[in-house]
Amino acid sequence: MSGTTALPTPSGPYLDGGLMPADFYAYEELLSDSEREKVESLRAFLRTQVAPIVDDCWARAEFPFQLVEGFGKLGLMDWADPDSSESKPSNLLAGFIALELAHVDASVATFAGVHTGLAMGTILTCGSDEQKRRWLPAMSRFEKIGAFGLTEPHGGSDVAGGLRTTARRDGDVWILDGAKRWIGNATFADLVVIWARDVETQHVLGFVVEKDTPGFTATKIENKMALRIVQNADIVLDGCRVPEANRLQNANSFKDTAKILRQTRSGVAWQAVGVMFGAYEIALQYAKEREQFGRPIGGFQLVQDLLVKMLGNATASCGMMVRLAQLQDAGVYRDEQSALAKAYCTVRMRENVGWARELLAGNGIILDYKIGRFVADAEAIYSYEGTREIQTLIVGRAVTGGLSAFVR
Repeated sequence: MSGTTALPTPSGPYLDGGLMPADFYAYEELLSDSEREKVESLRAFLRTQVAPIVDDCWARAEFPFQLVEGFGKLGLMDWADPDSSESKPSNLLAGFIALELAHVDASVATFAGVHTGLAMGTILTCGSDEQKRRWLPAMSRFEKIGAFGLTEPHGGSDVAGGLRTTARRDGDVWILDGAKRWIGNATFADLVVIWARDVETQHVLGFVVEKDTPGFTATKIENKMALRIVQNADIVLDGCRVPEANRLQNANSFKDTAKILRQTRSGVAWQAVGVMFGAYEIALQYAKEREQFGRPIGGFQLVQDLLVKMLGNATASCGMMVRLAQLQDAGVYRDEQSALAKAYCTVRMRENVGWARELLAGNGIILDYKIGRFVADAEAIYSYEGTREIQTLIVGRAVTGGLSAFVR
């Protein structure tokens, strides 16, 4: 057809193009050559430096701090330095980076997503030029790590109207009081973005609270069953004094908070695709190697049925995310499209990790075979950055012409 763009032809698992086995429709080949080089550089780092240690770190619920310098050397966030000559990556490239991270480990993907998407993304969107120059250079090199404090102990989905953390102006200082929960990276972060309600105007404002600020404490949440490598924290703000210079100058209402969540929601859906890819590949390799009744179990019909269902889920979800990225790059995407992607892909992810565990049978519940980590971590991805139910109501409101089913 005249005027159409030829789509790539899949060359098979890990053959000519070095594609992931789960990339059955060769979506990665939609990236430019330079973009693929960046993905391949990240892939090499993840497989040589991250994959060999994540099971042990996950079992001990400890963060591998030795990897942080390596992330900085990859240069994936160099573009965010205000003095950098690099252009911002396409949403398609950003999506494949998120996918590749979660393909190896969802905890590491979450660490990177919190730092780059939530913390850096907030400063990029809501910070003044001076604030960007003050914080982003070191953050882009992973020399300073960020966190994002929105969720509170007594609220989650109702945070827009139920935010209890307060901010009170006292001259050139703001006094923050309240609590936050489930804040990833917060136990060791150098900068934490805190959202609080101005007691005078009732507007939601954003602040950057730096490490060791008096009145700020972060305590690690123990006994998690998912994302055990991520250092989630309970934060207490008790008369925490933050200078006016640390108030994000372009964060003046919850609409500004929502901008950040809208940007990162699609990143979580990409993570879900990465988890699906990883689970499928673990199951596929196991099916080809594990023998029962004198032959590999991959030669049995019911096992192939599981593999094909998993591959279908992963392929359909990746296709949705590729199209969403194209809409984002064109500047025409809508909030409900990100919401549908997050809802759909995380449900399919849950199915896939369950089927992978089923295929591995008893071996699927021990860390030696990795899939147990994927099963557990999928539960956190399914819930954070907006539950399936909330995403459903966002989409439902859009498709019914504005009929809101949210409870007020």
